Amino acid sequence: MPYSKSVKVSGDTQTYTISPEIKEYTLNDLGFERSRRGTFTYEGSLDRTSPFHSAAKLKIWVSPEMDAFKMETVNGNGMSKINIFRGSRSKEFVLQYHFILDEMVKRHVFDRQ
Repeated sequence: MPYSKSVKVSGDTQTYTISPEIKEYTLNDLGFERSRRGTFTYEGSLDRTSPFHSAAKLKIWVSPEMDAFKMETVNGNGMSKINIFRGSRSKEFVLQYHFILDEMVKRHVFDRQ
């Protein structure tokens, strides 16, 4: 998946865009890690019952220039995309998903469309 200025996760009704006010120190505060290539990566558990062995995760990559990003929800091992808006535990996963992204919107990493 290529980097984009706006992303809509499968099953979500909202689109997120990269904020023009994004700052590197904010990404660091929120748990993003910087790779050798300069990409900022975030991997957060959506499983509130077992955060260390989660059934679903939110993965976000922000380009080194902080002008584009990728975002997806994946299974516990991070290998397959999943739709957290369907399934028996969807309510729990969606609640945690929105909690994480609401904080990122509040801190001007993303804007909600």
